[in-house]
Amino acid sequence: MENYKKLLEIIDILRSPGGCPWDMKQTHQSLKPYIIEEAYEVIEAIDSGNDDKLSEELGDLLSQVLMHAQLANERNAFDIELVAKKIADKMVERHPHIFAKKANLTAEEVLHNWERIKLEKAKEPGYSVLQGVPLSLPALLKAFRVQEKVGRYGFDWKKPDDVIAKVKEEISEFEEALQSGEKNKQEHELGDLLFSLVNLGRHLEMQPEEALNGAIRRFTARFQYIEERLREQGKTLSDSNLDEMDHLWDEAKTRLP
Repeated sequence: MENYKKLLEIIDILRSPGGCPWDMKQTHQSLKPYIIEEAYEVIEAIDSGNDDKLSEELGDLLSQVLMHAQLANERNAFDIELVAKKIADKMVERHPHIFAKKANLTAEEVLHNWERIKLEKAKEPGYSVLQGVPLSLPALLKAFRVQEKVGRYGFDWKKPDDVIAKVKEEISEFEEALQSGEKNKQEHELGDLLFSLVNLGRHLEMQPEEALNGAIRRFTARFQYIEERLREQGKTLSDSNLDEMDHLWDEAKTRLP
């Protein structure tokens, strides 16, 4: 706790008169890109398996949380203590099997219990089970969360084969939209196709964001292989043609994971 208190003091100093000019001019709005960036860097650190890097990036993310709490405190809205209280109360509420009546539950039963607790709020006018899905989430992750939420209430396909049939249906509808020449319709059907592919990944217990990132990494490595092989031949991409690049692409696929 000593280092935590020290960090709070540092942020207070940075924001105080005579502190850091950059920190003093920040607002909730101006800091939005940084909290997103820091969250992604935490994910990269997790993927790297480097605990030292992870502890560093978690610290960067924590500093963003504390900075937002400091800004709110300065305008007498709330402070970090209220932030901590709210999440503590929420954690206790979400875990009645631990903090109320002890019970040995599976992970699935815990999730069902939490959804039952939240359903009490469904009686309030205007409430939706989808309210908890942030609008600013990346589209693939947002689609996954929306499908996950409604699936918990039975609005879902029964098995992966059903979703595959839906994907094929969406491909057919997208092809029809292409033939129509209507851009709005094409975009609409492309969105439906992507949404159904996310659903397929969910049913197969795969994260679509992870799957796509993996595809991007493989594509990047293979394309960089093409560039390197062309350099060995004294060529650049501009000196090459599609047939030559396709040949090197096939070569890269056999040599790279």
